[in-house]
Amino acid sequence: MAILEVKGIEKSFEDTHVLKNINFSLEKGEVMAIIGSSGSGKTTLLRCLNFLERPDKGSIIVNNEVIFDATNPSTQKESELRKKRLHFGLVFQNFNLFPQYTVLKNVTLAAELLAKERPDYKQNKKAITEEIQERAKMLLAQVGLSDKLDFYPHMISGGQQQRVAIARALALEPDILCFDEPTSALDPELTGEVLKVIKNLAERDTTMIIVTHEMDFARDVADRVIFMDDGVIVEQGSPQEVFGNPKEERTKQFLARYNKT
Repeated sequence: MAILEVKGIEKSFEDTHVLKNINFSLEKGEVMAIIGSSGSGKTTLLRCLNFLERPDKGSIIVNNEVIFDATNPSTQKESELRKKRLHFGLVFQNFNLFPQYTVLKNVTLAAELLAKERPDYKQNKKAITEEIQERAKMLLAQVGLSDKLDFYPHMISGGQQQRVAIARALALEPDILCFDEPTSALDPELTGEVLKVIKNLAERDTTMIIVTHEMDFARDVADRVIFMDDGVIVEQGSPQEVFGNPKEERTKQFLARYNKT
């Protein structure tokens, strides 16, 4: 059964139609790679899923619950969208860590803020805080950063900063972890360490959507690949289908350009 269903999503910015009738589903534990040229709508799609942008049309369903329907104003209240964002974790291109906080604090901050809304927070503050801290330490160990808990972002490499960002996204236990070009801001020698972490997450059956320009990585790790062009899903299927035997001419042209670089 699908953990995520996206139906008829459209998004425009003034006269620019960025997303056009986007439809796909994602199974629990599945890894989906989204590929395509710059400007094809990939990042906007992720931002719509995370409600950083609000779709103009369409619906988003998670675990059989309609969490957004453009025709239903009751699904669009800001207070509700804030909660619904928790279904998705997002790892940005440029890390977006808080420079004034340590690595550990960057990972615990969102969970601590959410915990303060719990009715039992004041009564159990110490236990709740300790639980959040322990989970953050476990996640940082998972991404190989147990020795960097008290470091600040400027004291670690770009690859390490992106691994902190991955741990931070995992800290709130999202249903679906989304990556927006997670290696685009990294030097080539640092790219491998981030891709290794994402591959390890895939082996743990983490449900993920990855916008990427790393074609070899998409081919090796993804269960399904979507190719977007000009705001449209041109083709989707297994990596073998999309990379090995694309049906659409636009897909063939894109992959041919990639193979020449």
